Amino acid sequence: MKSFEDLDSLIGSVPFDVVADLRVVDTVRGSAGLLPDVLPGLLSSLRDRARPVSIESSAALDGIVVPRRRAAAVIAGDVERLQGREEQELAGCRDAFDHVAREDRGPLDVDLVLDVHRLLLARTPMPGGRLRRVESVVLDRDPRAARVKRFTPVAVADVPQHLDELIARYRGALTTGRHHPVLLTGLFVLDLVAIRPFTTANGRLARALTPGLLHDAGYDVARYVSLDAAIARSAEAHAAALLDSTADWQDARHDPWPWLRSLVRALADCSDELASLVATARSGRSKQERVRTYVLHHAGRSFRMSDARTALPGVSDQTIRLVLGELRNDGLVEVDGVGRSATWSTVRTR
Repeated sequence: MKSFEDLDSLIGSVPFDVVADLRVVDTVRGSAGLLPDVLPGLLSSLRDRARPVSIESSAALDGIVVPRRRAAAVIAGDVERLQGREEQELAGCRDAFDHVAREDRGPLDVDLVLDVHRLLLARTPMPGGRLRRVESVVLDRDPRAARVKRFTPVAVADVPQHLDELIARYRGALTTGRHHPVLLTGLFVLDLVAIRPFTTANGRLARALTPGLLHDAGYDVARYVSLDAAIARSAEAHAAALLDSTADWQDARHDPWPWLRSLVRALADCSDELASLVATARSGRSKQERVRTYVLHHAGRSFRMSDARTALPGVSDQTIRLVLGELRNDGLVEVDGVGRSATWSTVRTR
């Protein structure tokens, strides 16, 4: 809530490095919107690959580690009986992640926050979906390993009001369009963690909500490349940045840029990775399209593999065979013979 009291003063002047990373995020966002038409199925496969990575990475950031094969089975829902607390919490991460990813889950509101937290802990003995009822402090260790207080969240009595106001102000800020949506999402996460609405699993809650908030704001990269995995690669620095940005939060004199810089940098890394995956897919697709164009529009009535190989430098025999197989299945070509002596011919008017 505190971050949204005076946004113009807080984030009105964006540091140059953050601007550069946001430019990367925006550029990839624009190109990704064309992918369903250009590369059908690519986004679906990327989403399927990112999902288990995100769930496992988010759990690991809270110290929840399950052996790889067992974790894969839990995330896939192939385990009849969960073994121990860590598997229970991993399954909760899965359920919360999948709930936020649903297209019909509805907009951000208090009920969504409560539902996601309930799902995170639903398979454990801990009650979820209940706002904190005891006072809390955030502890850390100094260089001498002594436990020291780093941050005091809002008082229990103020949690409901702060949570309501945070959601209202965040949604209102998105509506005005005055500030970058990614920065607003980062501020929402910062304030949510600072409020600490629940006794436990506040970090997991924030990470579960983040891809959904970004999606609602028009940024889907975290659905295709795991943001949690990017965060986990520099977990200590990321956690330190979040803690640094909570200093003086109660008085609205905090510096959000350590946290925002870290979050936007991780999102830019995800965007770079998505762009690389897309470029690779486009390259493979363009070669297949070259083969298809040659066969249907430039090859003779009959041709052999050697003719296609000569006409298509840089295209592997494997790619040529793949496209020929697809065209054969589509009834556009037929083959006579096998191996090098096989003769291919078109069967429809080009």
